[in-house]
Amino acid sequence: MADELRSSSPVLYYDGSCGFCDATVQFVLRHERLRTLRFATLQGAHAADLLRHNKELAKVDSVIWLEGDQQPVALVRSDAVLRIARYLGFPWSLLLVGKLIPRARRDRLYDVVARHRKRMMRTPAACDIPTPSVRARFLD
Repeated sequence: MADELRSSSPVLYYDGSCGFCDATVQFVLRHERLRTLRFATLQGAHAADLLRHNKELAKVDSVIWLEGDQQPVALVRSDAVLRIARYLGFPWSLLLVGKLIPRARRDRLYDVVARHRKRMMRTPAACDIPTPSVRARFLD
């Protein structure tokens, strides 16, 4: 698939006010091969629409991976992180061995990192200016 994005392309929702989360998005952009993933901040209109129609996600304080067109599937917390690893491919997909750990334990580790994420990395003083093709993948 060329750099053409379809509405069925997965979306990664992240905390746009968090330097750690922004660094994670930049990491994905540097290491992805498919270039089909779209991005949206949890503070944006796109996320507001998602949360309005999916009340169970409104209570989630997590990165959200949303995929599928007809019947969308939302992955949160450690499941979303493992899906990102799969999307990135080798060698990052080796992290999928984490699926052998029960979800409750993985999510506890995710929660520890999430609780301290704003202290782990401050918002950068200067923002990267994305190319037009990358900018098109960011939703409002």
